[in-house]
Amino acid sequence: MPALSVALTAAIGAMAGAAARPVVFARSVPAPAAARNSCPHCGGTVLDRRLPVLPASGRCPACAQAIGPRPLVPEAAAAIAFAAIASGGANGWFAAAQYWVAACGVALALIDIAVQRLPDVLTLPACGGTLLLLTAAAMAGEPGSLGRAAAAAAVLTAVFLLMAFAGAMGLGDVKFAPAVGALLGWSSWTVLFWGAAAGFIVGAVSEVARMAAGRARRSHVSFGPYMVIGALAVSVTS
Repeated sequence: MPALSVALTAAIGAMAGAAARPVVFARSVPAPAAARNSCPHCGGTVLDRRLPVLPASGRCPACAQAIGPRPLVPEAAAAIAFAAIASGGANGWFAAAQYWVAACGVALALIDIAVQRLPDVLTLPACGGTLLLLTAAAMAGEPGSLGRAAAAAAVLTAVFLLMAFAGAMGLGDVKFAPAVGALLGWSSWTVLFWGAAAGFIVGAVSEVARMAAGRARRSHVSFGPYMVIGALAVSVTS
């Protein structure tokens, strides 16, 4: 794809990241809380229900304390993801499914890093939207298999559910698995295998690097970011 098109797509990704900023702030709360709209430091209202916009500075307008995602992090993450997808050359409804997973995945990854959870308000639309877009791809005759995508979603969800029962994974990861499984399975079973495995590989390398750097790690590993990175990387390059 021409560099200009990739740059324009990255700009759209940055806008998607900006739109995700208030969602990340609102949903970065420990379970069982559902959401927040006030500053955790001074209690002042940050998100107006009529216009839910979070300051790009990442600071509360009232007390100037840091809140929500760091400045430009959601925007940069989404821009990079969108640019990578555009560079991969996919088009049509399948590409739309990739962008959808990326947009939802950036928000989910940032929330997971903040509070170690993947909220239903994002995992369920991620799954529903991905399956809907892949259905459109099938109706448009794009190369791929909707039946295999659905089966792959079921298989990956079942595997993750078993891991969750064993205490090796959270239920949020399980709820996000159908979106990842469907996106990867659309192309082939091989892509599903490597896309799922890539998340664990990226996670293992990252955690080893953190330990080598002497950085303390929480007992619970936020797997959401690795899951998104691995799936998109394999989907885009396959």
